[in-house]
Amino acid sequence: MEYTSRPSQNKSIFSTAIFGGPLNFSEALFCISLCAMFLPVKVYPAVYLLSSIIFIADGLMNNPSSLKSFSKNMWLLFLGIFTVYATLSFFIHYKGEVYLASSFLKLLINFLFLAASTFWLSNRNNQNLLRSSDITLLFIFLLCLAQLLYYHKAFHFHLIYGSESSGKASTLYNKALYFWGLDDKNMFGARLALMGFAYILIPIIRFNRLVWWRIIFVFLLGYLSLSRTPIVALIIGVFFLIWIVSKKYTRIALVVISMSSLPFVAQKLIRIDNLMASNDGMGVRITYWKAFFKHFTDISPLGNGFLQGNKFLEQYAAFYHGEPHLHNTFMSCYLEFGVIGFLSYTLFIIYFYRFCLLKNKSTFFWLAAFLPLLAIMMILYSGYDNDIIIYLTLMYLLGSIKQIDLTQIKMRI
Repeated sequence: MEYTSRPSQNKSIFSTAIFGGPLNFSEALFCISLCAMFLPVKVYPAVYLLSSIIFIADGLMNNPSSLKSFSKNMWLLFLGIFTVYATLSFFIHYKGEVYLASSFLKLLINFLFLAASTFWLSNRNNQNLLRSSDITLLFIFLLCLAQLLYYHKAFHFHLIYGSESSGKASTLYNKALYFWGLDDKNMFGARLALMGFAYILIPIIRFNRLVWWRIIFVFLLGYLSLSRTPIVALIIGVFFLIWIVSKKYTRIALVVISMSSLPFVAQKLIRIDNLMASNDGMGVRITYWKAFFKHFTDISPLGNGFLQGNKFLEQYAAFYHGEPHLHNTFMSCYLEFGVIGFLSYTLFIIYFYRFCLLKNKSTFFWLAAFLPLLAIMMILYSGYDNDIIIYLTLMYLLGSIKQIDLTQIKMRI
């Protein structure tokens, strides 16, 4: 769906000045929304709900006739189908559980935020917002670095060179020391990977440069988190980026460096020796996935219900650690919501990708943007959380600035 040209001057129901330049209230809310997902007090649902209302109001103020054309996007249709089906499933299975109600409200608010923020971004000039988001992400990551170093200091830096197992790595995350990010190793790692990759992509859009210090900084955060999730996702995304922007001899060097570093990556980062252990995160995943495929016909085509995966895993998995999902977004969608949920969520992702391509024709850029996301979705379940939603919003923000040719990007320190 194509849109009318964006106004050069953004209208907002409020105005303020922040970050040393003219940043209206809606832009400030967007930056606050980025920070809210890292706060230990879960205020982000209220922030996202307020932001959604302001974004819709500002979008209509900038282009009153655009809502009708925006609402015809197919990704909104499939997201709506998924939301309606999830709502029905929730009310069928809800028996007063607080965590169930919390997850359901999270789903509704996050999806509303995605629709509202994307509508808002599609009707404005986003240059100043991108600059402000860049500064905000740096602030976020400096606090993440402080949090991780605080964890390691309390552990006397015994795990600074890595951990023998996923279970031991998780002991680093002392809830009593938690002040920023997340107190769950894998989810914090996923958040670092997605937001970190967005941080790597920003100078490509702003300055036509792939900046090495950002790559090293984000990888350092992923390494310190002791989670394999960000490392895997970042390796996929960064390798693709460097490959596209590089010339022949740089690509040869990239292959040589990658092959020579495989033993270190396999032993220290992937922890391949313990991959199938019951106390290893990947071992748990593989066990759950085997149960899913082996007992696929025991899953109702309508789904087993909203966050009801625990019953399936208790019955069929070789061992079970208490999670209500399969550590895979698409498998969990089928387990909980059956054919309708799986197809609607998958088509939502596919059509959102196509929606992005309509805004910016750079296929390589969007492939680079979506590869780490798909890697995260294949090894974690963030379907109800805000990681995927914020990442998709940031990607659309990046793509809304200008057309980009990755083959013309320069690498800088």
